[in-house]
Amino acid sequence: MLLLALDTATPAVTVALHDGRDVVASFSQVDARRHGELLLPAVDRVLADAGVKLDAVTGIVVGIGPGPYTGLRVGLMTADTFGLALGIPVHGLCTLDGLAHAAGIEGPFVVATDARRKEVYWAAYSGPRTRESDPAVDRPADIAERVAGLPAVGAGALLYPDTFPDAREPEHVSAASLAALAAERLAAGEELPAPRPLYLRRPDAQVPKNYKVVTPK
Repeated sequence: MLLLALDTATPAVTVALHDGRDVVASFSQVDARRHGELLLPAVDRVLADAGVKLDAVTGIVVGIGPGPYTGLRVGLMTADTFGLALGIPVHGLCTLDGLAHAAGIEGPFVVATDARRKEVYWAAYSGPRTRESDPAVDRPADIAERVAGLPAVGAGALLYPDTFPDAREPEHVSAASLAALAAERLAAGEELPAPRPLYLRRPDAQVPKNYKVVTPK
């Protein structure tokens, strides 16, 4: 097994390679506006650090969000392209699950990432490998009672200390954590989600309403 993992659902562009036992190489860079520019060089760097070629990879793991439309589709389209070109499976994994796994908190906690518009993408966990609620997008004040008293990880938690007073690292997901979690689940015979995006809301860009239709004369 040689899994190439990548995620662009948060401001972090993150890539890792996992051999079924350990992460053999990883790289992350935080830049919310340059996902498309940074992802392929990050893949090249990780492969070079591991001393392998892309055709040695046996599977792709991609973070499916939730996340903003523009950033999230970069990782998903890249993963699909690699899978088709190499003829290998592409597995999805919830980005929040990767953060939960990296946090390693035993007991109830929350993962929250920045959804912009003064909202967070979030989910509740009973441990680093067990999600207890579907991912959702909400204003922090609207979920304050539901998350009261719980530790929280992720950039969304760090942004809203009134709702998440016990906010902790990591701030962004790492592909190393996604890869490790995916390898663990695959080894146990679990089926991973399809590589389809969790947008949870419509993209910021919208078709203008009542625009003028021009027809040929």
